[in-house]
Amino acid sequence: MATLSLPSSSFSSVRPWRTAFLTLRDETLNSPPCATVIHLLNHLIFSHSETLMIAASDLPSREVTSDLMFLMELARTAADSSGNDDITVTFTQLSNLVYVVSRRVSLDMNSSYWVLMLDTFRRMMEIFLGNSGRKRISLGNVVVRAVKNCLETIRYLTCAYQRKCLISENTELINFLLSIVTYSHTELFGSSYAFEIGKSNLKHNGLWEVQTTTFSMIGELFSRAGSSLSTDTWQSTVLVIKRVMDALASKNLLVEDNAMARFYASLLHCLHLVLIDPKGPLSDNVAGFVAALRMFFIYGITDRSQLVCPSAGRKKETSSTGPKLVTEESGKSVSGPYRPPHLRKQDLRNLQLLKDQESASFLDQEYSTIDYTSSDSDYSDSDGPTKDLDSGRCSKARVSAIVCIQDLCRADPKLFMSQLTMILPSSDVLQPRKYEATLMTCLLFDPYLKARLASATALMAILDGPASVFLQVAEYKESTKCGSFTALSSLLGQILMQLHTGILHMIHHETHSGLLASSFKILMLLILCTPYSRMPKDLLPIVISALQKRIEEGFPLRSDQPNLMTVAINCLTAALSSSPSSPAVKDLLVAESYKGSVEAHETSGVLTVIFRYSEAVNNPIVCLEALQGNGGSVAGSIGEKVVTAAIKALDECLRAISGFKGTEDLFSDKLLDTPFTSDYVRTKKISSAPLHGSESIAVMKGGLEICTSGIKQWSETIEKHMPLVLTHTSAMVRAASITCFAGITSSVFSSLSKEKQEFILSSSINAALNDEAPSVRSAACRAIGVITCFPQISESAEILGKFVHAAESNTHDQLVLVRITASWALANICDSFRHYIHAVTSRSCSIDSKMTSPSIAILVECALRLTKDSDKVKANAVRALGNISRFVQFRNRLGASCEPDNCNDLSLITKGADSCCLGRMVQAFLSCVATGNVKVQWNVCHALCNLFLNETLKLGDMDWAPSVFSILLLLLRDSPNYKIRIQAAAALAVPATLFDYGGSFSDVIQGVVHAVENLSSDQIPPSSFKYRIALEKQLTSTMLHVLALASNANQSVKDFLVKKASFLEEWFGLCLRGETDPQLEGEKKSTENQKKEMISSAIRSLIEVYEGRSHLANAQKFNKLANSIP
Repeated sequence: MATLSLPSSSFSSVRPWRTAFLTLRDETLNSPPCATVIHLLNHLIFSHSETLMIAASDLPSREVTSDLMFLMELARTAADSSGNDDITVTFTQLSNLVYVVSRRVSLDMNSSYWVLMLDTFRRMMEIFLGNSGRKRISLGNVVVRAVKNCLETIRYLTCAYQRKCLISENTELINFLLSIVTYSHTELFGSSYAFEIGKSNLKHNGLWEVQTTTFSMIGELFSRAGSSLSTDTWQSTVLVIKRVMDALASKNLLVEDNAMARFYASLLHCLHLVLIDPKGPLSDNVAGFVAALRMFFIYGITDRSQLVCPSAGRKKETSSTGPKLVTEESGKSVSGPYRPPHLRKQDLRNLQLLKDQESASFLDQEYSTIDYTSSDSDYSDSDGPTKDLDSGRCSKARVSAIVCIQDLCRADPKLFMSQLTMILPSSDVLQPRKYEATLMTCLLFDPYLKARLASATALMAILDGPASVFLQVAEYKESTKCGSFTALSSLLGQILMQLHTGILHMIHHETHSGLLASSFKILMLLILCTPYSRMPKDLLPIVISALQKRIEEGFPLRSDQPNLMTVAINCLTAALSSSPSSPAVKDLLVAESYKGSVEAHETSGVLTVIFRYSEAVNNPIVCLEALQGNGGSVAGSIGEKVVTAAIKALDECLRAISGFKGTEDLFSDKLLDTPFTSDYVRTKKISSAPLHGSESIAVMKGGLEICTSGIKQWSETIEKHMPLVLTHTSAMVRAASITCFAGITSSVFSSLSKEKQEFILSSSINAALNDEAPSVRSAACRAIGVITCFPQISESAEILGKFVHAAESNTHDQLVLVRITASWALANICDSFRHYIHAVTSRSCSIDSKMTSPSIAILVECALRLTKDSDKVKANAVRALGNISRFVQFRNRLGASCEPDNCNDLSLITKGADSCCLGRMVQAFLSCVATGNVKVQWNVCHALCNLFLNETLKLGDMDWAPSVFSILLLLLRDSPNYKIRIQAAAALAVPATLFDYGGSFSDVIQGVVHAVENLSSDQIPPSSFKYRIALEKQLTSTMLHVLALASNANQSVKDFLVKKASFLEEWFGLCLRGETDPQLEGEKKSTENQKKEMISSAIRSLIEVYEGRSHLANAQKFNKLANSIP
């Protein structure tokens, strides 16, 4: 043993320590028997423990640490050969000595010492808590106290030396702690104890304290070093906790006293810390955890009087959350000076300490007042008077259980979804139930504020996760129709109805700002999750009306009003924009419009509320907040959010009342409209960008009632509100205002007065050109892209020219988001020019070449430049080039040289298009196929369809044609995306004559036949499964088209068709069986006749081929097929 010089004053105090340990080392040098070692330990060390503890404070840390480790090594060695009774006393004395000395001396621990200490303590636990030690536990508390000493020693040293712990040391420690849980769990949940779980069981309180401390230490370890622990260690911890939770669930009864409340809180907090960083799947553990956690939802709430009543109105925030707990000692109200909650809690702790001192149990005297999971901040004035410590501990257990529910949802979302019916209500949500409690029970009725806030957070986590998809299968049926068996979809429908009922009730009655904000967020997520088309038709209107009423009532605290108003209006926006649109909501808005509620401000209505908050440049709330202190800039920002939210809600309301259907990918061309594809192609009527021609007229006639209401509301919006918000100082408000124009429909726009139409056009163009905020310019480009598709706009070359200038200028913006919307608008403008040219030439009128030619030249150059941008921009640029290539007149100028970088001489009628520009377009298409994503490739196929449809293009003479056909065939054969393959097949069917295919016809017909032949063996990606039938239809149409041209093809084509005769015969047989339906009438009958004509033409062509090649047997078979066509 190392000796160090000490001052003479302290030499006498340390002499007993050094004498005892020097003697012990000398006596054990020759490895005496275990009995002798135990005798020496008791005689030299433990009989003088008090003296040695005092002496340790004056000794060097290294010396004390070395002597203690020597002592532990001796005890561990003796334990391997001595009797359990003898070593038990030794270990209890050793644990006490180490516990006290570690508090007085900063031990100099290293890795080897740490391993030695854990090994010794592990051996102690085997003796104390193993099979041979259970009798000792049941007979007294001395052994349990020794276990507590060991745990507290490790806990203290771990906190003091946590930075020095290695991963292996943490793993050893967690395994040691898990072993203690396992040992004590067997005793606590043994068969004899099962009958005493609900009774006072003082002899087991010590073991509960052991488990409380152990789980606290496990949680601390995971909080400190959980990321470094292995997956196996994490799984082992989960299984041990699961075993304890299963035991609690099997008893189906929770004990409500101080010791057990501490244990539950420690266990649940430990589970939370383990689950927040999952290292593997929870597999079958989720159901067990949920079943056990659900028991804690009402833990500590002994009767219904403690539950908060939601219908009481909650006049004040304190009454909305404070528990009404009254004890015998406090039957009357207590008067006196105010004391903060943490001081009130300290008074109660002191009172409890006095009570505990009267207990006969030594363990209760020492440990009953220890609370490892509490803090003074756990209580607040809003929680009401805290008269009983048990209520606070029970509340923390409830909070921890709810937090664990949220952790499970995030750790394993898919498995958790199967447990939704266990934790969400399916009936009587407004009735406080002690049994079968759910998260809504906690949210609505729990007297503890933090428990209600935790419930709100858990509900948001559930609704924001996979539940948003899982709940889409829900459908509501009256309970009388469900019978003895309730389908999952019906049960989910009942759950959604109860959630709506509970949340709307809370929104109406709640006054606590935090809970109220959470309730709005929950409702917003609930709106997104609910399939309202399968719910009661009045559910969504009820939601909208409830939100309108709450917004009109306002909020009590002025400091919270802007934030709450913003989230409330955002919630109203989500309800109005619910997809698919609800006819009941449309009827609600139309009825309100007819009543004149917007004009009569004294009348309440959704539109009235929205207009009120969207028009306020000088919003009273913003002004009021700005005047309070120096928080004007913050208040202004909050006010902007309120106005922006109101404008977004106004936008959704105008879209609903105008018959708006969406702005998804426009499908306004007829490239795929063949007899075989017209009955399947998934077309969308987009009223914001309607089809040109007769179809748009039909849409306008069909929505006359909607149009009338939309015109009225749009007129008032433009007159009273838009001039204010469009000039708002906030870019966020201006962007939301301009976005409204992207939701106007063609029928409404055309019915507005010329002045209002001009206002919309000029506002959009000015914002795109002159606003400094990129978000505003992007919104303006979006609006331009929608409006340019209206028929009345496509008839004006002047307006289109202005749109070209506005969109083109934004394609140079540094932000890609601006370039995306600008390029989208540019592509739509190109399509409008096509309709403009068609409309003018069909009426034999002259084209305004001064306006048209420069604009088209700008469009071509801009689109070519954008094909080198990002994929989203590139896709729009390719679509723009395709729209242009559809209508320009291409012809070469003999004797003129080509400038490859100049297309400024492009003119539609007088000069035609430079062939060099055509070559650059095709080169851009080919380059984009090679470098772009699937959306770019689809748009290239679409653009090539348009190019092939140009009547001035001599496709067969173009030197680039073979490359284009090769690209289309490659995409048809190899692309995993069925939408691309459909579009490639459509493009291959566009050339009308054999000459247009040129020398590529042989490759085309072989590629199409092989594609049809191999379609059944394709591995279909899940994302493409819904497009399989569409691909079959398009391939059928393309195959019939090229086969009809085969009779005039070269010999190689005919030889190929001879080889494929048997396959073609079988394929035509399938076509004929699928297209014979004598019951069809009208338009469907006409389409059926067109299909038969296409089949007949292709068969006749094949008959000519086989007869020409002297394959008369094949010709006879196909003659038979032709004759079978009815």
